[in-house]
Order: sequence, then structure tokens, then C-alpha cells
Amino acid sequence: MSEQQHNSPQQFANKIVWVTGASSGIGEALAKNFASCGARVVLSARNAAELERVRQECIAAGANDTDVLVVPLDIVDYDAMPAAVEKVLHTFSRVDMLINNAGISQRSYCLETEMDVYRTMLEVNVLGQIALTKQVLPVMVEQGSGHLVVTASVAGKLGAPLRTGYCAAKHAVMGFFDALRSEVAHQGIRVSTVVPGFIRTNISNNALKGTGEATGKMDEDIDSGMAVDECAQVIVLGLAEGSEEIAVGNGPEMSLLDLKRENPTQVFRVAEGMAAQLRGDL
Repeated sequence: MSEQQHNSPQQFANKIVWVTGASSGIGEALAKNFASCGARVVLSARNAAELERVRQECIAAGANDTDVLVVPLDIVDYDAMPAAVEKVLHTFSRVDMLINNAGISQRSYCLETEMDVYRTMLEVNVLGQIALTKQVLPVMVEQGSGHLVVTASVAGKLGAPLRTGYCAAKHAVMGFFDALRSEVAHQGIRVSTVVPGFIRTNISNNALKGTGEATGKMDEDIDSGMAVDECAQVIVLGLAEGSEEIAVGNGPEMSLLDLKRENPTQVFRVAEGMAAQLRGDL
């Protein structure tokens, strides 16, 4: 088999791929992309009706009716996780890939942000991902194989204004999965972190204000970002190639990833300029 064939997304045929945050955005796009590759897909999020819609679209993308399972799950309901894992195992007997994609963002200055918002950022974006991973990891250890994936963010590498809680959470989740990679490699388990930039989803509409309410506003950067289907294709190809860190986006924010390594001070000044622009100082 050639290198190109080996890395084709068709290698996911009949693999059990569990996607959280699957009711919209990147999660939905990933689910449909994996379905079109012949994977058996598990869909999780809080909104069961939206999950059923995505299920039907996965079937339309080429999946068999019996190959798409809806498992509603609130990522911060740790007590519900064992039953969710049991449902997946009862239906498919294994979990080949877990994509921890559930998440929520923030748009508020630190001085105007209530502690409950910070708590939500960490519970949804970090602790929920850790909790489900800890439920699935023993299954993969017993299998002797598996692939753990987390949707992090460019905000997991950089600090940006209005996102103190979100950046803290995404930095934390990057650190957790990078550390976990070192622990489980010898058990045949791979770990990949996905680092999206501005992707055209509802993330900014759903982002929390300092009071905890949704902003209900689309950021210009998000609105002009990469199409979510294109984003999913890049991620799936990266996972097929075995990439351990997958940066995905086509805007100027992506160049800041390299700049942060080469000249962090310059990135700090760029972020301060962004803050000044938001305040109307420029």
C-alpha cells in the first residue's frame, strides 16, 4: 500500500468515531465528513433534536442508518458519562476515536466578567473534556489502540482581548492533551490537538458576556473565516496522516502561531493593538 493510500480518509471506514459538540459547527461538519468516509459515527451534544438532524445528514452523506448513533450528553454531567460510554459499547463494541469538540467561548473584559463565567469556561472547555476522556481511555487501553482528539484553538497558544477565560481554558486543554500523549503512546493510543483559527460557525453568537448571557453577535473575523466544511476536511486529512497538532484556518491569525514562537513580545504588542482597536483608541 502506498503512503498516499495509507493516509486516505477511507482508512476510517467502519471505524467508530465519537464526536462531542456534534449538533453544530465544527463537530457537525466533522461528523458528516467521517460519515462520508464510511465511519460509524456517534453524535453527542445537549440538543437531541439537532443531533437527530445531523444524524439524517450523515445518512445523506453516505452512512448506513445503523451506523450513526445519537447519544445526547451534557459534557459537564459527569454522572451521565458511564451510561453514555456503555451505550456506545453496547452498539458498536469499541471506540476507535473520541473527538472532544464541545466548547463555548467568551467576549468580555476581565473587569466585567463574573466568576461564574470563568467557571463555565473551565468546566465546559477543560474539565468536561478530561472527564469523558477518562471514561473512554480505559476502553482504548483494553483495545490496545485508539485516537484521542481535542478541538483546542489558536486561543490555546495566544492571549487575546475579551477572551481571558476562553484563552485560559484552551491553554489548559492543550497542556492536558500534550501531557496525556506522553503517557499513553506506549499503549498504542494516539493524541491529536486541533488548533482552529477563525472558522465560520456560531461560536461568537453563543459566546458568553461577562454576565453569562450569550452575545447573540457574529464577530466580523468569524464571519469572514474559513468555511466549516473546509475546516473539517483539513482536520480529517490531518488525522488520517497521523498529525499530532493540526492548525486549521486561512486568516492572519494563523501567522501569529509562528510569530509567538519566534518573537513572543511582538505578539503581545499585536494583542494590545487589538484591544486598543476594540476600545476605539485607534
